[in-house]
Amino acid sequence: MSKEADSQPKTDSFAALRYKDFRSYIGMRFFFTFAYQMQAVIIGFYIYQITKSVFALGLVGLCEAIPAIGIALYGGYVADKSEKRKMLLVISMLVLFASLVMFTVTLNSVAPYMHIGWIVPIIYFMIFLNGLARAFYGPATFTIYANSIPREIYPNGSTWSSSSWQIASILGPAAGGLIYGFYGITAAFEVILLFLVLSIVLIYRLRPYPPVFIPKENIWRSLSEGIDFVFKSKILIWAMSLDLFSVFFGGAVALLPVFANDILKVGSQGLGIMRAISSLGAVLTMLAMTRFSPMGKPWRNLLIAVTGFGLSIIGFGFSRVFYLSLFFLFTEGAFDSISVIIRGTIMQLLTPDNMRGRVSAVNSMFIGSSNEIGAFESGTAAKLFGTISSVIFGGSMTLIIVTITYLKTKKLIPMSLNEIQTPQKGLEL
Repeated sequence: MSKEADSQPKTDSFAALRYKDFRSYIGMRFFFTFAYQMQAVIIGFYIYQITKSVFALGLVGLCEAIPAIGIALYGGYVADKSEKRKMLLVISMLVLFASLVMFTVTLNSVAPYMHIGWIVPIIYFMIFLNGLARAFYGPATFTIYANSIPREIYPNGSTWSSSSWQIASILGPAAGGLIYGFYGITAAFEVILLFLVLSIVLIYRLRPYPPVFIPKENIWRSLSEGIDFVFKSKILIWAMSLDLFSVFFGGAVALLPVFANDILKVGSQGLGIMRAISSLGAVLTMLAMTRFSPMGKPWRNLLIAVTGFGLSIIGFGFSRVFYLSLFFLFTEGAFDSISVIIRGTIMQLLTPDNMRGRVSAVNSMFIGSSNEIGAFESGTAAKLFGTISSVIFGGSMTLIIVTITYLKTKKLIPMSLNEIQTPQKGLEL
């Protein structure tokens, strides 16, 4: 590991950024996330425009979640035993290929000559390929992050890493909605392809990350080690479960095209702003957390944050005023960012180096695909009960989940971060 910042004090707000590999890592993550989030916005709006179906929107999430969940454990196993930079290059090339295909079938000179019965399945299949890539991308980046900075500045690194992701999540959707609205889907895809190429360039700047895990038993035994580790740590399993169910039921973001097009009537430009404002709330909160850490009593703060998330979703569901809806989306992002920082820091500190890929894979099964599964749930609920009712129901279920978690984990509430990361504490509730 680089020693260029060994002399930096632990209280330095920019401590993690003083490491070259970490800077390349968050740059790569920024450009990749920008392209990914931008693509999610324009594909969601495009699918809804040509199908007029909320269920079709839900299927977008399901097509990505099925492979992402189905081979997540294998992705973690491969990440643990592989060189990470080379692995990321292969993954990024697959995502670039999928985007190129979607770019081609939606071209203004091509789409009019293709039947909708061909365009939509092709897009769904490319989203499926993105889900395959994600099963490997998460474990690989989780390991690179852990080895790019010293352990003692993980909280600072987690804040900057999450902030870069959130900034990309602001600019990506906003750019997607605005470019789509003013210049069309072809121009939007051109920007997406450019940013994917930039992320690949930054991957080349990373140093090689050789495996620290050499499997000595069969693959099933290796995979079960990661599962066993997570399920034996009560803190990890409760943190993952809390996020899984809150995001599953609070997946209002998947229905934003419906709100933008039919309820608030603000079009694709408004959709871009709505998608961006949530991330704006998140990134401003995360920047504040570089100074004011939420890790003093992390479990208490996590429960408060998820409660705020649920209340924001309910408020958004009731709102019929665009600017009030933006306010609730802003607070939803702010509260969600707090839970991301807390959960990410706890997971990094509790996971051994030789199991990071597999533990990250289990986390992906719980959390990484909860947005997509939540999107399918939201689309299905909207079809059955109506868009507004499904959002209010989702926020209410989030509050029920956090209440159950509170009752089951009261012993963790007064604990400091040092107490929580003590191994025996992780097994006692």
